[in-house]
Amino acid sequence: MAWSTREIADLAGTSLRAVRHYHEVGLLAEPERLANGYKQYGVAHLVRLLRIKRLVDLGFSLAQIAEMGDDDHHPEQALRTLDAELAATIEQLQRARIELGLILRHRASPDLPAGMVPGSELTEADRALVLVMSRVLGPKRLEAYSELLRSATSDPTDGEFDELPADADADVRADLARRMAPHIRRIRQEHALAVTSDPGNRPEDRLAEQVAAQAMHELYNPAQLDVLRRVRELLADE
Repeated sequence: MAWSTREIADLAGTSLRAVRHYHEVGLLAEPERLANGYKQYGVAHLVRLLRIKRLVDLGFSLAQIAEMGDDDHHPEQALRTLDAELAATIEQLQRARIELGLILRHRASPDLPAGMVPGSELTEADRALVLVMSRVLGPKRLEAYSELLRSATSDPTDGEFDELPADADADVRADLARRMAPHIRRIRQEHALAVTSDPGNRPEDRLAEQVAAQAMHELYNPAQLDVLRRVRELLADE
């Protein structure tokens, strides 16, 4: 009994493209051709094709199947390796579902890490800064920073700062800094670990401060940066 390429693909429950690809990568031997040039597959080809499809359905890659060769024995090590890979994939997918649940429940931005759900609306610049900081803060400061975001409350000066034009005059900047200072002071008192560090001692803190400074320089306009500088000076004087 002999079958054409289409017939053997149908018998194995696969596609013509798959059969041709298995030939190309060396998983399935090429059958002999008739005088008219048509391929004629036999039972050995069907058995091999069925085995390949079964292993693919289990999750083996073609490279892994190639490593097994034509050995019909129980490939215990290969099965155990695949089982471990699938377990890791399932764990990753479960974590992703948990994170998606949090994002949907809190209507949070999907670009922020899990747990970093802000208690108030963030501007595009603020969200970008949070995303950058999530990559450079150490575990303890990251948790403290996340808690700061979750418990954050809006302040009347927030909107003014967000809308502050780059060419705002010095008096406007000084007045805004004076009114922002009490809010920033409360944040520093309630979330000291998140907003303070000792950059002279720990490399991770030095990196965080450097990255934060660079990010803020690019995300906020000169007037906003000047206001933040004035706030720091007011709090330092205290």
